[in-house]
Amino acid sequence: MKRSEQLFAKAKNLLVGGVNSPVRAFQSVGGTPIFFRRARGSRLTDVDGNKFIDYVGSWGPMILGHAHPSVVQAARQAVLKGSSFGAPCESELDLASLVQDAFPGVERTRFTSSGTEACLSAIRLARGVTGRSLVVKFAGCYHGHADGLLVEAGSGALTLGHPTSAGVPLELARLTIVLPYNDPVALERAFDRWGKKIAAVIVEPVVGNMGVVTPSAPFVKALNQIPKDHGSLLIVDEVMTGFRLTWGGAQHLLGLKPDLTCFGKILGGGFPVGGLGGSAKIMEFLAPLGPVYQAGTLSGNPVAMAAGVATLGLLKRRPPYRYLKEQTTALVRGLQSLAQKRGRRVTVNSFGSMVTVFFTQGPVTDLTSAQTADTKAYARFFHCLLKGGVYFPPSQFEAAFVSAAHTNADIDKTLEAIDRGFQDEKKG
Repeated sequence: MKRSEQLFAKAKNLLVGGVNSPVRAFQSVGGTPIFFRRARGSRLTDVDGNKFIDYVGSWGPMILGHAHPSVVQAARQAVLKGSSFGAPCESELDLASLVQDAFPGVERTRFTSSGTEACLSAIRLARGVTGRSLVVKFAGCYHGHADGLLVEAGSGALTLGHPTSAGVPLELARLTIVLPYNDPVALERAFDRWGKKIAAVIVEPVVGNMGVVTPSAPFVKALNQIPKDHGSLLIVDEVMTGFRLTWGGAQHLLGLKPDLTCFGKILGGGFPVGGLGGSAKIMEFLAPLGPVYQAGTLSGNPVAMAAGVATLGLLKRRPPYRYLKEQTTALVRGLQSLAQKRGRRVTVNSFGSMVTVFFTQGPVTDLTSAQTADTKAYARFFHCLLKGGVYFPPSQFEAAFVSAAHTNADIDKTLEAIDRGFQDEKKG
């Protein structure tokens, strides 16, 4: 990987930390970031010509695999007509119709250029609708890098938040209440204390940003009921899970009933896109109909819209979800069997086509239990997999993704690399 090393050395003099997004710097696992030249199907090819079976998938959106011919064709045809209009285009309506078909509660949609924009816009909208200021989020859930969401829990069980990033004023962080994920009692207590001031609860229905963590049935019930009882909105962040887990998203599988849903990633077939949606009554608080301002020159970008229509169209006409579940189950069961065989103490969490291998004992149900994982062991494991031609997330606390392009041979080769990884990692 000499070329990647050369490029990273150059990048450090041009880009902050040599990257445009922190996790790409490999600081969690050590070593030099890999510069990739191309991607197709389930494979990535780096600048040195090395090929990897990819389980990052651009952090989720490549559900059909990289450079799917139908998506590439749609994007190519669109860009030949113009890369950006800054004005309405017909494909916006086609994509919004597909979203509405999958999510019946989304009567109106507003597209953005990223998941971060979608989430911050949803929170602004919730505040505008309710006239309240406070927002509840859950420790370990990531909703983008908006100021009010880069917040960790306070020193007590029921305290307001503290910034996790420099540049976020304490006064702003204190508008966010951070609670443990999967803790319905904490949610009830927070509303007992601040209910009249809480505009919304925002949650990842299946967490992917502390590794894969699934919600308990009591937690789902509390999310549906407690905000509603206090006149607050429920925002379900499906930026990662929307269209990945099934047509209708995690909320359909779990029985969640959000007031607002945030979208991203898959929605644009891998192109920069996001969105939020909900009932007409709530969404029409947005400008130009209502008093809540939200805008974006590249919102509804014709190339992203066309790629999204192609992607969602395929997901609707030829749903890959059964195949994804079969491939993911084969990977997870094989992984668990190898861990037992090699005496490795790991917890494997999965939901649909999302997977995380935690180097820890016992269940992982929230951020506290996720943080018991041995990150050094994961880093050794990650590099062992790289040597075997498998690209897993360069962080213990990120989800891996199976795509419709992963074949049985890919799974077999991955398990071979995992077996060697378990053996080599144990030596470390």
